[in-house]
Amino acid sequence: MARSFDILAESVANVDQIHAAFGREDYWLDRLAGDVSASLDSLVVETDGTVAVQLTQYLGRQLLPGAVAKLIPGDLKLLYREAWRPPADDGHVHGKATVAVGELGSSEATNLLAPTANGSQLRAALTVQVKIPFVGGALEKTIGAGLTQSIPSVLRFTTTWIAEHA
Repeated sequence: MARSFDILAESVANVDQIHAAFGREDYWLDRLAGDVSASLDSLVVETDGTVAVQLTQYLGRQLLPGAVAKLIPGDLKLLYREAWRPPADDGHVHGKATVAVGELGSSEATNLLAPTANGSQLRAALTVQVKIPFVGGALEKTIGAGLTQSIPSVLRFTTTWIAEHA
């Protein structure tokens, strides 16, 4: 059974600045810097401003709970896709992010980046599903809790990156 999470984060960077950063290869390379297990597979910026990115991350078995690690041969490959539409007439940017870990599980986030008086606000509606019997629910809760921390952290990184590259 999948678990749902709602995440809210604020930035002093505006919607257009954040959307523009998402369309830059140097942003993604900087975002992945220091993580030797992750790679930028593709970045496509369409003529209408739609941005699509795909990343791969190899996760060692040591990150898994002991009982789960025994059930899974080899390392895990995490495939991450993120897409952002261009800003709409109302200034909002709609996005979607998906993560797949083979047949073991997945997550999907519907994202809304909205303008605010002081910058922007990111709202993510996230679903996490782990397909491992007996421990799936506990792992979903742990992964969701981690994402409630990491998504705002990524937005803080993006805000800092924009300030440093303006």
